[in-house]
Amino acid sequence: MATVMDVYRFLDEKAPFNTQMSFDNAGFLVGRGDKEVRTILVALDITGAVVEEAAQVGAELIVSHHPVIFIPARHVTDQDSAGRKLLALLEHNIAAICAHTNLDIAPGGVNDALAQALGLEQIGPFSEDGLGRTGVISGAPSAEAFAAQVKERLGANGVRFVDGGRPVRKVAVGGGACGDMVSTAVACGCDTFVTSDVKYHEFQDAEALGLNLIDAGHYPTENVVCPVLADWLQKGFPGLRVYLSYRHHEVFSYC
Repeated sequence: MATVMDVYRFLDEKAPFNTQMSFDNAGFLVGRGDKEVRTILVALDITGAVVEEAAQVGAELIVSHHPVIFIPARHVTDQDSAGRKLLALLEHNIAAICAHTNLDIAPGGVNDALAQALGLEQIGPFSEDGLGRTGVISGAPSAEAFAAQVKERLGANGVRFVDGGRPVRKVAVGGGACGDMVSTAVACGCDTFVTSDVKYHEFQDAEALGLNLIDAGHYPTENVVCPVLADWLQKGFPGLRVYLSYRHHEVFSYC
């Protein structure tokens, strides 16, 4: 039977934790390494609802993208949401492994999954550190038409975009908050950039540079990696039950 540390070492081979960015806190964050694992729940985030779901399906381990501990914890009590999540994990004896920026840059990770979900071809690197991907799309749709395709393919509740005045041919993608890489997208010869959490001035910069910029939301641009994680784990540990969270979803809606 596999242990929590067996799963950690497996994921470390797929997306080495030592490649995470300096600000990050990816890794084995909660639990006992020698605990036997029969069931794993995969989710983008570890929320209170996800912990409840893990307990209901009998999972000994949650594997998530976003770290359940990111800002250093000064206390763990039931007086705030962060403390309640950690208490729930401990009380249910559920471990947590979180693969964050190391999974963003890993081959087959977040950005490859995003590029594939958007139907890009000739997928290649976007930056020297591996954060993001580029690819081409056929048909040369308008920025508005491609934004609608992005919304549909990612199952997003809505998208924000600025039309840079060029048809969509070469696309850069950056799962999560990569709006500060607008100039990198232009330098790569891209006419379009799909990311999330774009700031007002970043939309202005993109328009001035003639770049179509599409903000498809943090959850939709990164949740595409969860089926990838589940598939890796199921193939790596065929004797385990691996579930994708059905309770975790986009946190906000558009009216």
